[in-house]
Parts: sequence; C-alpha cells; structure tokens
Amino acid sequence: MGLVLVIYNIYIINMTWIVETLDKRVDRELAKLPRDLYARFLQVGELLEEYGPRTVGMPHVRFLTDGLWEMRLSGKHGIARAICVTATKRRLIVVYVFQKKTQRTPSSILKKAKKKAKKRAKEVE
Repeated sequence: MGLVLVIYNIYIINMTWIVETLDKRVDRELAKLPRDLYARFLQVGELLEEYGPRTVGMPHVRFLTDGLWEMRLSGKHGIARAICVTATKRRLIVVYVFQKKTQRTPSSILKKAKKKAKKRAKEVE
C-alpha cells in the first residue's frame, strides 16, 4: 500500500502546468490592473500551475469555448478577467486581460481572444 502512495505522489508532481503570457502587450495589460487584482492573478496562476484548469474550476477559473478559459479575478478595486488558451504539454497562455465593467464578458473580447489563440496555435505548429 505504501508503494502505491509513493507512485501516486510522483505522478502528481509531474502533472504541473505552465502559465505564461502571450506577449509584452498582455504583460502591460496585467501591469495596468490594480494591485489587488494583480495579486489575485498571481494566486490563481499558482493554483493553475499546480492543479490545472479542470481541477481548479469555479470560482477561480471557468471554461468558455474552443479551448479558452477565463481566470476570474476579483478584489476591492473591482473585477477583472484573464482569457487563456490551452496549449500543448500542459500550458496555459494568457492572451487577453481586461477589467470588467459589465456582468457578461463582451463577445467582442471573446472574438479577439479566439483570434489571438488561433494565431498562437499557428506559431506553435
């Protein structure tokens, strides 16, 4: 029984994810966030790196469509979202960051995120 636990622990360690930003533009979007929302981004990012998006789930992460995930960030300065795309080898790439002003994520933002995700997928191929 002890041997199974050791193998299980090794398996979990090897299942880590990588969370990265698409480019410097996304880095600038993150830098514009209020400090509490940026700190929340880092916290959710650490959860994603350790457990992956499916395991973390709501209220931190929500699946959107076509391989896109939404990091849900909230703090005393409002609500923000970071749109990520799943890539090969357990990677999440943040393609769009914005501070929310309405209840729903605008469809125009989802279209932009999908476009950037497709561009990134072509670069990887």
